Amino acid sequence: MMRTCRYESPLGAILIFADEEGITGMRFEHGSRHDLKAEDVQDCGKSPILSEAALWLDEYFDARAPSWIPPLHVIGSDFEKAVCAAMLKIPCGMTRTYGDIASELAEASGKRMSAQAVGGAVGRNPICIIIPCHRVMGAGGNLTGYGGGLDRKIALLKLEGAWKENFHLPKAKKR
Repeated sequence: MMRTCRYESPLGAILIFADEEGITGMRFEHGSRHDLKAEDVQDCGKSPILSEAALWLDEYFDARAPSWIPPLHVIGSDFEKAVCAAMLKIPCGMTRTYGDIASELAEASGKRMSAQAVGGAVGRNPICIIIPCHRVMGAGGNLTGYGGGLDRKIALLKLEGAWKENFHLPKAKKR
């Protein structure tokens, strides 16, 4: 059975989704971007897994860098799961590029990997913050995108002490 709760963070409400195995999704609530009715969302304390996720977020937003990970149930392709596993290895306060992750996966698998393919998988990360897609950058400090919005990506990097002055917003595409 899928359970959902709303966690009020300093950066806005976060919806957390879980089944019996673990957290299946976590994303910032964006008004019309979610299709949940109020009655579908429960108190995080009503499920042990949702409660653990809320506790993890409490520690994270209190700038205590949790040393543990609540149970996760990542749903996606094998490649997407491998990219999520690689993101989980990025320490709090550090960043990696899409190219770094592509190289790591290529070395582990013996297959060529493109930074663009990694970027697509990062963009489909179902569990934000805990699986830290906000720590993944484009080459040269390009912030690229973030499902929760670039303002939140910047805030998360600053909270972790990972913000660098050479990071920059993506350049606008010429028409």
